[in-house]
Amino acid sequence: MNKGNKTRNALSTISNFFVFFLLAAFVTTCCIMLFISALQGSLGREFTREEITLAAKITLVNVILISIVMAVIDYIRRKIMVERPTKIITEATEKIMSGDFSVRIADMPRSGAEGFDRIAEAVNRMADELSGVETLRTDFIANVSHEMKTPLAVMQNYGTLLQAPDLDDQKRMEYAKGITDASRRLSEMMTNILKLNRLENQQIFPEIKRFDLGEQLCESLLQFESVWEKKNIEIYTDIAENIEVEADSELLSLVWNNLFSNAFKFTNDGGSVSLRLSATEHHAIVEVKDTGCGMSAEVGAHIFEKFYQGDTSHSVQGNGLGLALVKRVIDIMRGEISVESAVGAGTTFKVKIRRS
Repeated sequence: MNKGNKTRNALSTISNFFVFFLLAAFVTTCCIMLFISALQGSLGREFTREEITLAAKITLVNVILISIVMAVIDYIRRKIMVERPTKIITEATEKIMSGDFSVRIADMPRSGAEGFDRIAEAVNRMADELSGVETLRTDFIANVSHEMKTPLAVMQNYGTLLQAPDLDDQKRMEYAKGITDASRRLSEMMTNILKLNRLENQQIFPEIKRFDLGEQLCESLLQFESVWEKKNIEIYTDIAENIEVEADSELLSLVWNNLFSNAFKFTNDGGSVSLRLSATEHHAIVEVKDTGCGMSAEVGAHIFEKFYQGDTSHSVQGNGLGLALVKRVIDIMRGEISVESAVGAGTTFKVKIRRS
């Protein structure tokens, strides 16, 4: 490869010399002819053949010298302004292709290399993006492995316990329920991962239609009736009538189900959950408020990230994907979501959906 490059460079240098030679010969010959013509007119005599031959030889030598000087200058220019930045950019891209995303190209000289500066900036931005993607991929794999490890360990332990020959029926039912709950948690996590992946890769395309948002919210809330009755949670609703939106109802149902699920999950027995629906000229506004444990501002800043869980003890079941799904759906619907919370004072999620 290096030998081929050297051959191409040598041929390029020779061809450039002949281009400069022909250009210099043409320009110099024209100038000499004009000069001799003007000189003969001013002196009033014709130059002899010998004089013209001598002048031609001198001109040829000058043309060759000028061509050599121009070829050398062009060679140096290409080495400094073309080949050097090209080599730097090529080496950087080769390292990126090999998986080294820490490569960055330093600023290049401004004299004649502005185009390469722009290319270098683009390569650096590409390296930044790829580095971020690689970090997310690594974190994603680590988080998935961690989240799968817990339910699999539970299933394995309970499966081992179930093999005991003298196990009574009560224990057998308890262990079987533990396996069922762990497998359900694992299944939900995988389902959410697939949904989130399809949403992030735009493999789910919204089916926009007009529907009554209040009716959808009531239907979603009623799905958790057994949960709030079991925990003796008070339900408060303030739902404005006849508020319609143009959106994908199936995707929005994911939002409400996740928000209600979190509200009931983190609200203690005897607490309350409130649902409010209002509207402006251009937006429908949904507020889901609970009287649960709340969260700090630091936790609130990360809750829409994949696999992030404010409850580091994992005392509350979850896999940190629900709110990431919610955020992605809201983004696709060109809406907005915000959260207000304080430790011990509950949490309020506010969602704004475009009405048309």
